Amino acid sequence: MTYSAPSSHLTHDELPTTHEMAADCREVVSSLRLDRAVRAAVRQAPSIHFEDYPRDVVKQEIKVSAAATRIANSLHLHLD
Repeated sequence: MTYSAPSSHLTHDELPTTHEMAADCREVVSSLRLDRAVRAAVRQAPSIHFEDYPRDVVKQEIKVSAAATRIANSLHLHLD
């Protein structure tokens, strides 16, 4: 007895009608929210110039615990 895997290709009788396929396409287009993509495509790009973002960011202070210092020193990673 020979086993043949089912074909992954649809036969002509299994294909949907052109009207069904057109309805599927209309449904996909309506769910894509293309209006939002169009607005984003024509919007001006954000600036990359430093002076357009005038703020100072406070740098965080890093505290090294005594335990971390001992481990680093034992590994010769002096964190003084």
